[in-house]
Amino acid sequence: MMTLRACAVLCLSLTAPAATFAQEVTFSPEATMQCLQEDLTNGVACIGASADQCMIDTDGGDTTVGMGGCLDAERAYWDARLNAAFGARLSEAQEADAEAASQNVSAPSQETALREMQRAWIGFRDKRCAWASALWSGGTGAGPATLGCLMLTTGEQALYLENYVR
Repeated sequence: MMTLRACAVLCLSLTAPAATFAQEVTFSPEATMQCLQEDLTNGVACIGASADQCMIDTDGGDTTVGMGGCLDAERAYWDARLNAAFGARLSEAQEADAEAASQNVSAPSQETALREMQRAWIGFRDKRCAWASALWSGGTGAGPATLGCLMLTTGEQALYLENYVR
């Protein structure tokens, strides 16, 4: 069982990289948005396109710090999309639950299911990215590995939820 201190260290390690990468990066979501317009599949292949472009456009973008800054910038882009999609889907779920209740339909709550799914996803994301970091055995690549994982996993979840928004 994880101690409170170990849990706090893990949580900080998953959130601290944003503050650690203070180097100014040249980030624009343009490459990702362009890819998504051209992508005929589910868009997952587009996750990371803007971070890659940022690493090219940023002085020192090929350094650990530069990579981390670019990966975190795209992670923030996907996080904003995820939050917007979750909010939209939550409103739709609440409307569906109210409609079912008004018709005395006994159906599982969409709102409850959505919230439980998202909470489980957060746990999955954190464990997945802790593993990605552990692969670096404490080396300097752990920061970018963690941020790359957070970017990818958040992008996947954003696209998943966006697919369900009416």
